[in-house]
Amino acid sequence: MTPGLPVGPAGPPWSSGVRRRDDGEVEVAGVAVTEFAAEHGTPSYVVDEADFRARARAYRTAFEAAFAAVGTGVDVYYAGKALLTVAIARWAREEGLRVDTASGGELATALRAGVPGEAIGLHGNNKSDAEILRAFEHGVGRIIVDSLAEIDRVAALAAERGVVAPVMVRVTTGVHAGGHEYISTAHEDQKFGLSINSTATGAAAGAASPAPDSPAMSALLRVLDKPSLKLLGIHSHIGSQILDPDGFEAAARAVLDLRAALAARSGVLVEEVDLGGGYGIAYLPGEVALDPERVAKDIASSVADVAASLGTPLPRFSIEPGRAIAGPAGLTLYTVGTVKPVTVGGDDGAEPFTRLYVSVDGGMSDNIRPALYGADYHAGIVGRASAAEPVLARVVGKHCESGDIVVHQVMLPGDIQAGDLLAVAATGAYGRSMASNYNMLTRPPVVAVREGASRVLVRRETEADLLALDQG
Repeated sequence: MTPGLPVGPAGPPWSSGVRRRDDGEVEVAGVAVTEFAAEHGTPSYVVDEADFRARARAYRTAFEAAFAAVGTGVDVYYAGKALLTVAIARWAREEGLRVDTASGGELATALRAGVPGEAIGLHGNNKSDAEILRAFEHGVGRIIVDSLAEIDRVAALAAERGVVAPVMVRVTTGVHAGGHEYISTAHEDQKFGLSINSTATGAAAGAASPAPDSPAMSALLRVLDKPSLKLLGIHSHIGSQILDPDGFEAAARAVLDLRAALAARSGVLVEEVDLGGGYGIAYLPGEVALDPERVAKDIASSVADVAASLGTPLPRFSIEPGRAIAGPAGLTLYTVGTVKPVTVGGDDGAEPFTRLYVSVDGGMSDNIRPALYGADYHAGIVGRASAAEPVLARVVGKHCESGDIVVHQVMLPGDIQAGDLLAVAATGAYGRSMASNYNMLTRPPVVAVREGASRVLVRRETEADLLALDQG
């Protein structure tokens, strides 16, 4: 909410339920932020339930329609790593989505929410035996295997339990996408998946030797060789915060080529291909998120063309949006503390200027992404109106780190002061899920708002919670 925002709906990057009232105060889904803060305190993660549900429906309906038009089906998995609570897993399921999990804790949360095992996927590059066995126990619909060693381990555990484990093989296509090196997951020099590039096996075989199988092909053949495993299909994920759909289309082509090559080699044409997630959102005013309808139509058209050129029928597809559903649906509400003007520049001959440092009662413990990735966010004062001229500001936290930055650069009213309520937009994804207790701060609650009412989904931690874990 920059100074001068007109009364009415805020628009992106805020959730659809955010609006400024005539008196200048902001409300979320009909809940005034001052009333919210009085009841729940700050900092708090605020989730607009109707907005979350609408985004979940938008992805499901857009992809179902686009893929039905080319003669195949699609399943939409909500990527729980973005934000997962029992209620949120339940919302996703009620909107027709399945749930993708990446740990035993995420799996336990989805199960407690009542998500049936067959509608759950289990990811992870280093799953424990306990996590794999829990997946067997609850009939998890697919286990995404990430290495040759894991294939052997899952097969052995399944054989011991007398079950046939449904698996997908995660491959890396070499298609690089995403907003930062750490969230671009399809290049080969990283921990996830198995490369479709045969040179990734090493060049030691020599020019006269037959070309070696790629790690991905070797993994697929190994799964087919294990009686205790059922090969469901091939999984690919190319990165996060992707705003250009071309990357998804290129990865899909590479995976369908691999699928056809496996069929020629083994006679098995796998029935499913997962194209992962990573659909980008707007974090700043003026940014444009990926449109579900557009990207669904583009990908569906592309895979239909590729399958036709290969002479293979289309598989069933699946996708895994997480941030695209949870991110815009959330904001973080803080209370302003210290406000300090700092003069910047001048030493190198540049014209000095003043930046206002605005400290809030949270920081990198509730949103590590600005410090970890240099991620940009947008913020505004939300508890009152202001006619003051805007000034260049940086929103910072209360931790003992100079890198404890919440918003690197934003224009805020020049009369901002201690006690003001400040909100940061689009924090629904990865704020809570990556939160910590750095400096022994307690983690904020997750509170849903809908139709003028609020409901705590995850309560605020207390110092008693922290000390209860300390056995000293």
